[in-house]
Amino acid sequence: MTTKRLPLFAEVPASLTLVRHGESEGNLAAARAQDADRDDIELDVRDADVDLSDNGLQQAEALAQWFESLAAEERPTIVLSSPYRRALRTAECTVGDTGIDIVVDERLRERDLGLFDGLTSRGVRERFSEEAERRDRLGKFYYRPPQGEGWAEVVIRVRSLLGDLRSGFGDARIWMFSHQAVIMSFRYVLEGISEQRLLELDREATIGNASVTTFERRDGGLALAGFADDSVVRRSMADATREPSVGDHGEEAG
Repeated sequence: MTTKRLPLFAEVPASLTLVRHGESEGNLAAARAQDADRDDIELDVRDADVDLSDNGLQQAEALAQWFESLAAEERPTIVLSSPYRRALRTAECTVGDTGIDIVVDERLRERDLGLFDGLTSRGVRERFSEEAERRDRLGKFYYRPPQGEGWAEVVIRVRSLLGDLRSGFGDARIWMFSHQAVIMSFRYVLEGISEQRLLELDREATIGNASVTTFERRDGGLALAGFADDSVVRRSMADATREPSVGDHGEEAG
């Protein structure tokens, strides 16, 4: 028996571009915590308010310069952003004063880690050993941290957002500014890949800060045209961040 998926679009957009936010203070704090082998990540603000680092601002500026160089027919017709400060500031800096409005959509926010928020993978193992065992048993995709979200819940958010874009956006060029787990979830939904393949991709690839993932209209759907492309940042004066993983429970802490 062949498993089939329902068509995602009645009117397929011309393209969908997913931009990960620039390097954040949370990314730096997570890296420091891992290097020091600590249980917790030292941040004094909630996740939604974590700002860009100085290097993250330079990365966003590099995106802005690239954006200005795009021809009118290459620029987005609609821009959506996560409400989290690091993503929205990246979007605002990139779009600048071009007159393109930014629509904030909470479905693009980072995955909620619940009680694991602010902890490294070591911290989760030390403080929630039974949960760590349960997560290993259920698998990363379907496991939900206490009071938080699993990847499956993020996928549901992505499906909901794409459902709103199902019609009325034919030929639209859509840009979204978001977070690592959300961008991976778009790949899962748009490409129809399996849980196993998604987790393989997550292990194999790093979605760098300010990197660009692009889908283009092809054969009645959206096909992957570029993944985690950080060439814009690498051509600039900013550092391309490839922050080390802080563990399965904090893929994008900050």
